[in-house]
Amino acid sequence: MKLQKIYRHTVKGLTPEELDSVTLSEGLVMPNDRRFAVALGSTPVSGASAEWMPKTSFLMLMKNEKLAQLETSFDDATDALTIKRGGNQVARGVLTQKIGRTMIEDFFAAFMKDEARGRPKLVEVAEGHVLSDHNNPVVSIINKASVKDLERIVGKEIDPRRFRGNLLIDGIKAWAEIDLCGKHIKIGDAVLEVTVPIDRCGATNINPVTAERDLNIPKDLQRGYGHIDCGVYARVIKSGHVTSGTDIHIL
Repeated sequence: MKLQKIYRHTVKGLTPEELDSVTLSEGLVMPNDRRFAVALGSTPVSGASAEWMPKTSFLMLMKNEKLAQLETSFDDATDALTIKRGGNQVARGVLTQKIGRTMIEDFFAAFMKDEARGRPKLVEVAEGHVLSDHNNPVVSIINKASVKDLERIVGKEIDPRRFRGNLLIDGIKAWAEIDLCGKHIKIGDAVLEVTVPIDRCGATNINPVTAERDLNIPKDLQRGYGHIDCGVYARVIKSGHVTSGTDIHIL
């Protein structure tokens, strides 16, 4: 079993960024993963930070597939988010500064129009909270073999990025990741406890390349396997550095 790829999603609902390595910290999410989110204009938020809220509080792929048209990158050193569309830069702002957040909010107000339900608000996760779909600090793991097996049911190629996982693993049988629940795994210097399967929503129906709603993943999971799970959550129980290509060991 190997760690094939590492991804983070700095702004909830926007494009994943592939990393060569990352340091995971005990009891925390991956650094800068879902650190920010774009709240709908109808979502009651005060200030520039937010505690956990349901994903329906934010712009999200499940309802706003236009988001997949954007390409985003985050600079850890400056906290600057760059947004591109079709390879051309359309917005840039430092997310920890008011003027930078305003520039990003202005862009999403114009880009999403009525879908934003008023003026959108960019928020940063409050200390001790998370902005991911799971209301506890976890890392999500996707098994490449399971995605490949799902292609057999769907009849089409499936990009694993649809599942918006943090760690893409390879080298075990399809759906064997479910059997890891309750077990500890070692990746590099880090140790994780695999907790529960991840049930899937309509966000997985969006093609991350074309931004088209071209599949019905939850329906096909139910039809093919009798459940809507793909991937597992894990919590970091021992801090450590993790590099793509590293072997994964079950403890």
